[in-house]
Amino acid sequence: QVQVQESGGGLVQPGGSLRLSCAASGSIINIYTMRWYRQAPGQQRELIATITDGGDTYYLDAIKGRFTISRDNAKNTIYLQMNNLKPEETAVYYCNADIQTRIDGSSTVNRYWGQGTQVTVSS
Repeated sequence: QVQVQESGGGLVQPGGSLRLSCAASGSIINIYTMRWYRQAPGQQRELIATITDGGDTYYLDAIKGRFTISRDNAKNTIYLQMNNLKPEETAVYYCNADIQTRIDGSSTVNRYWGQGTQVTVSS
């Protein structure tokens, strides 16, 4: 069994900062790419940042220069440092990860999602 859990959301004023965490746990052999998404009310979920196991990163243009994704492989955790937040970035932020596990003696890679953490940017 594998679990992915986000934390660190909350209420922040416009221009403020938050740091989200996403931790994977369970019977893990390896973790490959990990990703952050967000879903604003009434909108589709969008991919905002990714980080590979080698540390290569991708950012949605709208967050470049303000958000930073990082990874601690020893803790099976990624982070999203969010600075200069805007009200329109109010959303539920989700994490997913491509995780290799062993099931019934066979190795398999599956994508696991967390439950999300609410970020509200408001004065």
